[in-house]
Amino acid sequence: MAWSRYQLGLAALMLLTGSINTLAAKWADNFSAAGCGGTEEHSFQHPFLQAVGMFLGEFSCLAVFYLLLCRDRRRPEPSMAPSQPFSPLLFLPPALCDMTGTSIMYVALNMTSASSFQMLRGSVIIFTGLLSVAFLGRKLELSQWLGILVTIVGLVVVGLADLHSSHDQKHKLSEVITGDLLIIMAQVIVAIQMVLEEKFVYKHDVHPLRAVGTEGFFGFIILALLLIPMYYIPAGSFSGNPRRVLEDALDAFCQISRQPLIALALLGNISSIAFFNFAGISVTKEISATTRMVLDSLRTVVIWAVSLALGWELFHGLQILGFAILLMGAALYNGLHRPVLARLARSRADGSEAEREGLLNAENAAINSER
Repeated sequence: MAWSRYQLGLAALMLLTGSINTLAAKWADNFSAAGCGGTEEHSFQHPFLQAVGMFLGEFSCLAVFYLLLCRDRRRPEPSMAPSQPFSPLLFLPPALCDMTGTSIMYVALNMTSASSFQMLRGSVIIFTGLLSVAFLGRKLELSQWLGILVTIVGLVVVGLADLHSSHDQKHKLSEVITGDLLIIMAQVIVAIQMVLEEKFVYKHDVHPLRAVGTEGFFGFIILALLLIPMYYIPAGSFSGNPRRVLEDALDAFCQISRQPLIALALLGNISSIAFFNFAGISVTKEISATTRMVLDSLRTVVIWAVSLALGWELFHGLQILGFAILLMGAALYNGLHRPVLARLARSRADGSEAEREGLLNAENAAINSER
C-alpha cells in the first residue's frame, strides 16, 4: 500500500527533526566563546542547560495537545477519546528518569562523536528487554533474545571503532571510553523510564502528546531549579567551565551573547525535539510503530553522514559494520523479520503451486498425446 503525501511528510519530518536534535546539540558543543568576567575563550560545555532546553521542547508538546483538543471539541463529532482520570504525579518518576538519563547523555556527547552517540543509544533494547522480563513479567520470544545478543555484539564493534578513531579526533582515549560508558549507563535509566511508563502511565490511556508534555513540564521545572545548586557544586576536571563547577548557567548565557550561533543551535535542539515527538507519535498512528523504529534507526545514518561532511569525525569502516549489526539486532527484537519470512514462505508456496500446476499440465499433455 502506497503512502499518502501526508504520511510521507510525517516520515520526512520525523527523520529530519530527529537528526537535527543530535546534530544541533553537537554543533553547540563545538563552539568556543569567552565567558563572564572577561574569562578567556573556552568550549561551550553546558550539558545540564542543554537538557533544560530539551525538556522545554517536550513541555511545548503539552501546548500542542491542548490546541488539538480545543480544535477537536469544536467539531460536530469529536475524534479524540477522553482519557481516564489520573494524577499528573504519575509522570514524576518517569520524568526523573528522563531528566537523569538525558543529562548524562548530554555530558557524554561532549566526549564522543555524534554518530557513536546515536548508535550506542541502541543499547536501550538490551535493558528494556531484561527489565520488562524482571518487572513486567513479560516473556521474550527467541528472536528477541537473539536481537539482544546481536545488539551486544554491535555495541562491542562500535566501541572498538571509537577506540580506533580516538587517535584521529580531538577527544582523548579516556574521554571517549568514559563518554561511551556514560551513554550506555544512561540507556539503563531510559529503560527504567519505559518500564515505569508502561506499568503505571499507559494503562490510563493518556494521549502520547500529553504524556510527553507532562514529563517535559516536570523535567523542565526540576532541572531548572537544580541549576542553582549546580552553580556552587565543585566538579573539578569533570567540568568544562572556568569555575570548575557542575554547571555554570551564567557562563553559558555570557557565551551565547558573544556567539549568537550557539543560541541558534540551542533553538534548533529545543524546536526539533518538539516536532520529533509530534512526528513520531503521528507516524505510529498513521503508519505503524515498526515504521517509526525504522525511521529512528535511519536517522543514525543521516547524523553520521552530516558529521563526516562537516569534518566532525573521520570515516571508519568498523562504524558501518557496528551500525549494520545494531540495526539487525533492533530488527530482530522488534519483529521486523516476520514479514520478510512470511513473504518468503508465501513466494515458496506460490512457486510450489505453480510447479504442481506445471507437472499436472505436463501429465495431461502426455496422456492426450498417447490418445
